[in-house]
Amino acid sequence: MENWIGLLKIHVQKGVNLAVRDVIKRSSDPYVIFHMGTQRVKTSVVRRSINPVWNEELTLSITDPSVPIKLLVYDKDTFSPDDKMGDAEFEIGPFVEALKQRRSEGLENGHIFKTVKADRQNCLAEESHIIWKDNRVVQNMVLRLRNVERGEVELQLQWRHISGSRGF
Repeated sequence: MENWIGLLKIHVQKGVNLAVRDVIKRSSDPYVIFHMGTQRVKTSVVRRSINPVWNEELTLSITDPSVPIKLLVYDKDTFSPDDKMGDAEFEIGPFVEALKQRRSEGLENGHIFKTVKADRQNCLAEESHIIWKDNRVVQNMVLRLRNVERGEVELQLQWRHISGSRGF
């Protein structure tokens, strides 16, 4: 724990227009896995949906904010290996920089610390604002999935300080 900076809460909101992997049902049974270094966390499976709503919070312990977070979307299969439904990755460096800037006094709800533009170097489907909301730094993201014909995953990042950590 002495090497931890803090905890990153990932609120996995939903998937939008995900790929169909079960041709008979014309749907999929998607779930998402997040990887950061050796850590791995996973959502539950949403049955028969290409627009799943997870509304789940997952947590990663952060020791090195320069390590990207990778996410993989899969279709759960009962009798065969799960099918890949795309992947994406994102950096938390800009989010961590905003954490260093925060001052709880005088900030209004909606204050924008930074705007991250969507470009070919990231998986953002649209620009993402790192803002002050309800006395915390949050970032909403819409990630476009790669290596698949279509699909996006919407999530929100929040920070949880750990007492005794070397973090912000």
